[in-house]
Amino acid sequence: MLRVHNFCVSVDGYGAGADQSLDDPIGAGGGRLHDWVFQTRTGRRMIGEEGGSEGVDDEMMRAGETGIGATIMGRNMFGPVRGAWAPDEPWTGWWGDDPPYHHPVFVLTHHARPSVTMRGGTVFHFVTGGIEAALEQAEAAAGGLDVRLGGGVSTIQQYLRAGLVDQLHLAIIPVVLGRGERLFTDGLTDGYTCTRMVASDAATHMVLTRS
Repeated sequence: MLRVHNFCVSVDGYGAGADQSLDDPIGAGGGRLHDWVFQTRTGRRMIGEEGGSEGVDDEMMRAGETGIGATIMGRNMFGPVRGAWAPDEPWTGWWGDDPPYHHPVFVLTHHARPSVTMRGGTVFHFVTGGIEAALEQAEAAAGGLDVRLGGGVSTIQQYLRAGLVDQLHLAIIPVVLGRGERLFTDGLTDGYTCTRMVASDAATHMVLTRS
């Protein structure tokens, strides 16, 4: 199964702000979409801190880690580097030496790069063959577990258009961005049913399941 988890969108439908940069990896104002994550016990554990809430937000965060054996993400989510990779490319992601995945991660890119092994079991593989090739490799690496589809917006849209996403969990955040990357366009949710909706003060969680 290919699952999207904890993908945050503003109340006006944007999954990222405009003008992504090294200082603003989710675009201008986009960082506010993820504030709720680090209020949860699971989110705080991801960054090596204790405490945090144990309510519905934490429950949804935990669901995104349960039964996952591999992750797919777009190059924008992996980092701000564009074009061909340098022969000694130093960029290994936003997450430091021990990324929070701890399993194989398949990065969509147009430019080949050798795999990068990180601490904690995360290995970044760079796939140039397109979304189906990345999914095939991720499913093989997952060893019978599900595959999680990360961002960004364009990557999720590609898999939705291809009818490959089995389940999509959105966290709708009470933030207005005004511009940026809008997640849904005409027809992208055809064939999906809302199978769960639950809310906290920080987020409304909606799960769409392919019929």
